[in-house]
Amino acid sequence: MAYYDKIARGYNDLYKDEQLKKLYIIKYNIQIEGSIRILDIGCGTGISSNFECFVVGIDPSIELLKQNNRIKVLGISESLPFKDRSFEYIVSITSIHNFKNVAKSLNEAKRVGMENFIFSVLRKSKKYDFIKSIIEKNFKIEKAIGDEKDMIFFCKNR
Repeated sequence: MAYYDKIARGYNDLYKDEQLKKLYIIKYNIQIEGSIRILDIGCGTGISSNFECFVVGIDPSIELLKQNNRIKVLGISESLPFKDRSFEYIVSITSIHNFKNVAKSLNEAKRVGMENFIFSVLRKSKKYDFIKSIIEKNFKIEKAIGDEKDMIFFCKNR
């Protein structure tokens, strides 16, 4: 992720407010308890990992992860280094359009997740329709909420 390594110093200045709005929408629509385990795929600097429970973030950008004060792992979405059914929630906020292989990444999310999945997808992405179709194919969408730039899908495992 050379691009994100290059912009890492200014990432929060560019995206913090936008990410916090999406995080607020997500928190408003789910119930999180302290014993819940969340995997944040594409966690970057950790803005999207700000839940009051156990959260692990994974991201391929070492420079973004250096700014992340939470538990984090350097890695890619297509090969998640976690056991099957390790997390009650999988969250991925505005990162799916960057995945090299969306279908493989969502299958990995399904593998390590238990039941609850939240995907925020950039609506202006050229891959939006493709990503939405893969989400619909693999998950039961319970709710979809649009914000200024993204569509946030609240899903259950099929």
